[in-house]
Amino acid sequence: MSHSLPRLRVILVAAAFSVGALTLSGCSAISDLFPEEAARDADTQEISEAGEADVFSLAIGDCFNDQEAEEISSVPALPCTEPHDYEAYHSFDLTDAETFPGDEAVTTAAQDGCVAEFEPFIGKSFEESTLDLTFIGPTEGSWTEGDREILCVVMGAELTTGSLAGSAI
Repeated sequence: MSHSLPRLRVILVAAAFSVGALTLSGCSAISDLFPEEAARDADTQEISEAGEADVFSLAIGDCFNDQEAEEISSVPALPCTEPHDYEAYHSFDLTDAETFPGDEAVTTAAQDGCVAEFEPFIGKSFEESTLDLTFIGPTEGSWTEGDREILCVVMGAELTTGSLAGSAI
């Protein structure tokens, strides 16, 4: 199946998630607002228990599910052995320029960098694969906080179970 790059779906990262002074009563209200963080295996650093993961803490090999927002600060992360939407497969930093290069420049750099690393990870070129890719990248707001990272993410048409590394699909 052939892909065209305009199908890429951009997920932008919010600069920072900050909570003002909130008055909460009851533990359940707090746990609903602040779900448990995803747990990592001490030896492998793989996600071992599902939970929320700050987007700045995502690493290559992490699996997570979709968020219904263009700008995100956290995602529902889970072990790759469970059905999931996305798997992070590559990351790189953009230029350290002081001013934000613009959404179009970020998207172009992400497309180039993510497509170039797709085949080494999947085992098949992006154009020949049935998989798709997207990225999580900086926004103008997060750029001012020093965010330069592009996180390349692969996904199937349906939920996948297990890592897509070397799958050649």
